Amino acid sequence: MFGKIKEECGVFGIYSMEKNEDVANITRIGISCLQHRGEESCGIAVNDGGLVYCEKDIGLVNDVFTPERLAKLPTGKMAIGHVRYSTTGAPRKENAQPIVKRYAKGNICVVHNGNLINTEELRNELEMHGAIFNSTSDTEVICSIIARERVKTGSIEEAVINATKYLKGAYSLVVMSSRKLIAVRDPNGFRPLCMGRLGNDYVFASESCALDVIGAKFERDINPGEIITIYNNEIKTQSFRKNEKDGFCIFEYVYFARPDSNVDGMNVHKFRELAGKYLAEQAPVDADFVAGVPDSGLDAALGYSKYSKIPYDIAFVKSKYIGRTFIQSTQSKRKSQVALKLNPIPSTVKDKKIILVDDSLVRGTTITRIIKILRRAGAKEIHLRIASPEFFGICYFGTDITDKNGLIATQKSVEEIRQMIDADSLEYLSLENLRKIAKESDRKGFCEGCFTCKYPIEVPKEIHKDTFEKIF
Repeated sequence: MFGKIKEECGVFGIYSMEKNEDVANITRIGISCLQHRGEESCGIAVNDGGLVYCEKDIGLVNDVFTPERLAKLPTGKMAIGHVRYSTTGAPRKENAQPIVKRYAKGNICVVHNGNLINTEELRNELEMHGAIFNSTSDTEVICSIIARERVKTGSIEEAVINATKYLKGAYSLVVMSSRKLIAVRDPNGFRPLCMGRLGNDYVFASESCALDVIGAKFERDINPGEIITIYNNEIKTQSFRKNEKDGFCIFEYVYFARPDSNVDGMNVHKFRELAGKYLAEQAPVDADFVAGVPDSGLDAALGYSKYSKIPYDIAFVKSKYIGRTFIQSTQSKRKSQVALKLNPIPSTVKDKKIILVDDSLVRGTTITRIIKILRRAGAKEIHLRIASPEFFGICYFGTDITDKNGLIATQKSVEEIRQMIDADSLEYLSLENLRKIAKESDRKGFCEGCFTCKYPIEVPKEIHKDTFEKIF
């Protein structure tokens, strides 16, 4: 079931002070920088004087948005974009975002990063009142609730705030109406969302790396429970947060976010390097060199090397043209991709004692094959160090961990795992050390449910993922 953890999504939005012929292309570049957050589908919607033009499809950004397809999108003052991995709703074109709806007040478009835990309840209620759905994603449910609230309120931002009263779970949203661009982050702040300026234009993105690449200046992270509305070249901010706990997903720092991003006051590369430092302090071992599993283990491996004074070296060459292994639909495909993706450097590996660092260990199948590759290349010893604690819990908020039976730590002891993967030693970063690093961010609390089975909000007893797929 698991090779690596399947991520959630990436969102992007731009509001131009003047009608801008480049908003679609800027959005394309922005979501390209967020491609690591979703490789299944992508889409862009442009607002041209209240009319919405949307292009979306299954596939990577550069494959979907060819020059010919991009040319179909007009100039406009606003655009939003999205890259997706499926958490609620299967990876089909109907579930690709943006979700666009025409209703009594005009057009509404939504892009969403996260996952609701009450989708089934909300959708059933909407359908009983005559709502018709074209997809099986929770994002269309969010879009429908906002539209329903808008016909009862005086503004789209008021409608969005009313809609949040019904939503439970993780949602970082960019909403585009006929005249306004709105960014929203759920009151727990499960998923990241930030704001920047590109000249006089406003930009929203899941991560700051997308702002950097388009040349925008990072302004700040959007706070949990905050809604920012841009209209008529003015910006308005409101808070709908009450007494909710901070619940930022700590695994964003461990794995999801790009190392060059700053999220909630902390640089992701720095976080991972510190994880490696604490690992070296916590679990030292004699070796010839330290190596990271590309790409997610490289930063922590560098931190381990710096602290331990053991040289850092490259054990693998990674193919640039093979995506992350967990995107494949079957375990056999993931296994074949590991061999295609990583090739060892025999002259570096042969007869050496290696400290191998990776970000996480979920099921163990991928790391088993990686260790096998190193053994074949002549590695003398392999000491595996994991830059996060053991996985014991289901994720309800936007990653594809929906069954504890797929988690190796719930089935085997550390020693049994070590034997299974054929490592000479195995150590995980302690939860205490992970928390020490996280304290350097702006958030006061985190969602650590994947490690502790404790969550910032009440969670359902069961996950009914893809409940509505049977209708397709």
